[in-house]
Amino acid sequence: MLTNQTLLSDIRTIISNAKEKAIRSVDHERTLMYWHIGRRIFEEEQAGLDRANYGNYLTTFIAEQLEPEYGSGFSKRQVELFRQFYRTFPIANTLYSQLSWSQYKILIRIDNQHKREFYIVETMKNNWTVRQLERQIHSNLWEHLLLSNDKENILSITRDEEHLSDAKQIIKDPMYLEFLGLHREASYYEKDLEQAIITHLQDFLLELGNGFAFVARQKRLHIEGDEFFIDLVFYNRLLRCFVIVEIKSSKLTHQDLGQLQMYVNYYDRFEKKDFENPTIGILLCAEKNNAVVKISLPENNKTIIASEYKLYLPTEKQLIEEVNKEIEKRENELV
Repeated sequence: MLTNQTLLSDIRTIISNAKEKAIRSVDHERTLMYWHIGRRIFEEEQAGLDRANYGNYLTTFIAEQLEPEYGSGFSKRQVELFRQFYRTFPIANTLYSQLSWSQYKILIRIDNQHKREFYIVETMKNNWTVRQLERQIHSNLWEHLLLSNDKENILSITRDEEHLSDAKQIIKDPMYLEFLGLHREASYYEKDLEQAIITHLQDFLLELGNGFAFVARQKRLHIEGDEFFIDLVFYNRLLRCFVIVEIKSSKLTHQDLGQLQMYVNYYDRFEKKDFENPTIGILLCAEKNNAVVKISLPENNKTIIASEYKLYLPTEKQLIEEVNKEIEKRENELV
């Protein structure tokens, strides 16, 4: 009987694999079809350079003729995407069967060629779904990578999610919170920053890292008659632990680390279940002194993390400088 069950399991695996291959094959053929349509439109457009707005006329004409016959997949917007697809990827041999048309539609929107190639490679390497690709783009993985001194650690955020055990592999430093909409010139308090995070909670969770779920805000603790309030509490399903976030709109101090350590100790002793891992504490600050952080915490510390936040993404000039530095570094390594 056991042999029969094994046989059935093997057959089901064969069927499932065949279905997946068939779906990928069909999607790749569809992607190639859109590429050929885009090339044909582009060639016709180039032949009519002397006619103003000829490209717009073509896409409108094609959509009017084909949409009634083939459906919304040939709307004007879709036809324009076919043309843009060809212009972004003009060589058919560079199209990958591992990437779906839905993923290519996302990649088309990335103007920077190096940035686009990075996401293509990482998508295939990590077998990202469409949703995972969007998440990594929206959480500015490329920008974090360029500005990080620990690029391997940043990349580890995207890989082997179910096997991560170190919080530093998930939590980003620095975090870019430009989506909060706080003005550079304005002064604000921790409560203002906290309220902005709650208002933009979904964006903050993407920036915070993978696997986070919101638990509480201003969590009240009673300790022998004294009251304390934790700014934000999350749970991370990958690390299987609570994550406490304390917000400081000024430079980090060793007293801030001590306060966060107390909160972490409380959760470990009164909230954590036996099957869960030790609580993680994140001190989200405007500025930090790494030496102070290192000396204030035990040498084997794995539960307290200080992370700077930035209210604005790096400028194009900064990114170009970082790209040039990386290129120069790689050229020197090859010498």
